[in-house]
Amino acid sequence: MKAVILDVDGTLVDSNDAHAHAWVDAFTDAGITVDYDAVRRSIGMGGDKLMPAVAGIDESTPLGARIAKRRGEIFKTTYLPAVRAMPGARELLERFIADDLVLSVASSAAEDELQPLLERAGVADLIPHRTSSDDAERSKPDPD
Repeated sequence: MKAVILDVDGTLVDSNDAHAHAWVDAFTDAGITVDYDAVRRSIGMGGDKLMPAVAGIDESTPLGARIAKRRGEIFKTTYLPAVRAMPGARELLERFIADDLVLSVASSAAEDELQPLLERAGVADLIPHRTSSDDAERSKPDPD
């Protein structure tokens, strides 16, 4: 093995509940009620897949774009400060580096959320290669 590709949310940081709450809050702000459990089960998908799955809304519509933007604002201001590293995340990455493995992150997080998430994980300085949802045409589970 020469490299390790990691996700961030739910792997390096315990952030999946925070993302789900941010989505629910953003839908609520738009006057749309969604089920938290349905949103939580959809975390890991990009907004382009989550929004139709939980609310039947296309992210490319003005309403969808407004909800997605609001979710990002809510996540960064309300929930991100409380996100914590997964236990042992830094130690694991340090071990990979000691074993001469190249580290990379491939995340469905937006670029403007990726760096703060890596900082919350305490590993931003260890990962030289990164790709975010901004680098892909389609989100997970599509293989872009």
